[in-house]
Amino acid sequence: MTAPIETTGAAAEAQPEAVLQGVEKKRIEGRSLGQIAWLRFRRDKIAVAGAVVVVLLIAIAALSRPLQALLGLDPNSPNQALIDPNTTLPKGDFGGMSADHPLGVDPKFGRDLLARVLEGSWVSLIVAFGATLLSVAIGTVLGVVAGFYRGRVDAVISRLMDVFLAFPLLLFAIAISASLQGGAFGLSGLPLHLGVLIFVIGFFNWPYMGRIVRAQTLSLREREFVDAARGMGARGPFILFRELLPNLVGPIVVYSTLLIPSNILFEAALSFLGVGIQPPQASWGGMLNQAVKFYEVDPQYMIVPGLAIFVTVLAFNLLGDGLRDALDPRSR
Repeated sequence: MTAPIETTGAAAEAQPEAVLQGVEKKRIEGRSLGQIAWLRFRRDKIAVAGAVVVVLLIAIAALSRPLQALLGLDPNSPNQALIDPNTTLPKGDFGGMSADHPLGVDPKFGRDLLARVLEGSWVSLIVAFGATLLSVAIGTVLGVVAGFYRGRVDAVISRLMDVFLAFPLLLFAIAISASLQGGAFGLSGLPLHLGVLIFVIGFFNWPYMGRIVRAQTLSLREREFVDAARGMGARGPFILFRELLPNLVGPIVVYSTLLIPSNILFEAALSFLGVGIQPPQASWGGMLNQAVKFYEVDPQYMIVPGLAIFVTVLAFNLLGDGLRDALDPRSR
């Protein structure tokens, strides 16, 4: 009977070379939270499609004027030769669609719809982005201050939010916009209308962002990294803007992408009611306002701007949902 072979502890251990023999050696790298969120976002094909559409819409809006010049289009140039004098409707079928006017022309004036949709795109996006930026700036600052300091500061800011939320915003926006149509603050015409819309929509919508930021701050202020910052002698402003605010970027980005389509619809509603962007400047809401008179005999004039609003709002909502799932998978 053969005696058992004694082995030392070092010899009994599996050697790394033996374990990895025949296996390609790969370097193991850690991933940041941003990389993990990007991987989650890439797997959501619907959100990626929404992001692609959003990028295209922004590019089209930014290049609206060059595209019109390249195509030889003028959004405010009437063409009575394309209008039937007896019916004041576009000649031909489908709203006067042709090679020169692929989306047709508007009734009564014969202006090219493609040019007016391109012109209205940058108006809607400027108002939406400007109002969102104003809402996010005010809501983030007041929300993080209320959630961090709590007590009387939180009570005052929270009641201020309640007051703003109690405003009949649509009626208030109509009153302000209508009273400032002639001129104010040294501005007139399109710059005045854009500024008024951005201020009215952005300034009175900040409580929605403020409530979200306040709720997140109330949770984050009890975390260990905040206690560690306090223990190292950090003061309130440093903790607010160097510790808490970077951890609020995710919720702020997500809600901002969901706030933009709401602001687009708000601007379109005000322009539709006649207190937003004033003609002859093209806007999607203004086009819908003018199409009301002709929708039974020329539905093309209502379909084109309505479809532009629908696609834009849908793309931003899909992008916002995808970002929410990527940055906070527990919310699904």
